[in-house]
Amino acid sequence: MNTEELIQAVQAARHAAGQLALLTAEEKDALLQSFHDKLLEKREFLLEANRKDREKAKEYGLSEAMTERLTLTERRIEEIAEGAAQLIRLPDPCGRTLDRRTLPNGLQILRTTVPFGVIAMIYESRPNVTADAAALCLKSGNACVLRGGKEAHFTNAAMTEILHEVLREAGVEEAAVTSILDPDRRLVNELLTLRGLIDLAIPRGGAGLIRFVVEMSTVPVIETGSGVCHTYVDKAADLAKALPIVINAKTQRPSVCNAMETLLIHQDIAENWIPVLFAALREKGVELRGDERVRAIMPDVNPAEESDWSTEYGALILSVAVVDSLEAAIAHIRKYSTGHSECIVSEDREAIRTFMNQIDAACVYANASTRFTDGFEFGFGAEIGISTQKLHVRGPVGLEPLVTYKYKIFGNGQIRE
Repeated sequence: MNTEELIQAVQAARHAAGQLALLTAEEKDALLQSFHDKLLEKREFLLEANRKDREKAKEYGLSEAMTERLTLTERRIEEIAEGAAQLIRLPDPCGRTLDRRTLPNGLQILRTTVPFGVIAMIYESRPNVTADAAALCLKSGNACVLRGGKEAHFTNAAMTEILHEVLREAGVEEAAVTSILDPDRRLVNELLTLRGLIDLAIPRGGAGLIRFVVEMSTVPVIETGSGVCHTYVDKAADLAKALPIVINAKTQRPSVCNAMETLLIHQDIAENWIPVLFAALREKGVELRGDERVRAIMPDVNPAEESDWSTEYGALILSVAVVDSLEAAIAHIRKYSTGHSECIVSEDREAIRTFMNQIDAACVYANASTRFTDGFEFGFGAEIGISTQKLHVRGPVGLEPLVTYKYKIFGNGQIRE
């Protein structure tokens, strides 16, 4: 695909956005229902395409974490389909009146929600993003231009084929969901500079990809950040709760951005609890790296280097430190956090209140695994990513952040003096 072909594809998406903006809530929900049904109907088609990508993963030398993110299973396809179904149950975010007022001169002013127009998604080996982004954009009345990584080429192509079938059957322009399947990285640079054709860009992937999009883009960006997520187990923790929370946060799906990467343990419980905890983590295959105080209790643990505290492993590796106090835990998190998801395990209400108020992150937990930071789990339906920025949207990016607003002013001949 050359530059002219890319521009033509995005122009077609922009034209389709005009059609999407006219669809009723019922028509958009019908598209999502059809997509849900076809995902389940064509699961074998998707699994076969994904098998080709996983075979290529060895050739590309993908890491274990990247390969895990790439992999589709029947259960994951069902979860993707359920994400679309959840969106049907949510109200249409478009056309809502946010504010209404009448001025002394008789002008009536309405602030109403409207789609952005065309949203570009730049992402790596996550074929579920193709489905989630398309479903969210259709529900919010936006056209989407999708640029996935070459690692998921066959799966993305198959998912796009299903989406185009849904759109054709509904009489909607296929360009409403446009996938740029050409792996030439030059196209990403060009896509990010199509100001006036692209209204919003959203990267989803590793820190390098996100940084590249933020630095290169001349269109507005929602920055979905990396996740160096912490769990702090306080001296007042219920250790019967703490053990499964820690195990889940690290091992349930270690390749994702809301998995715990660093565990902080209060000194008062460390000596007795660390041997029990580490035995359970090792049973799950976790490689442990500890500071000097951890290694004084468990000498066979690998030493944690300074770089470990700021590393998003995306794997079964966990850095562990013993801290003197709640304040020390907060200081550590403030220093190394990426502002994604942070957790305290404690039965002390004052400690929880302090942690909740002093930790600056998109999601702050008390007595629950960080793995819940997810649009699906929050009841938002499918999600495009987790935003760690503070302007426009923070946390799971579901439907609400994919609309903006405009003012509609109704008069009866008024002129300004």
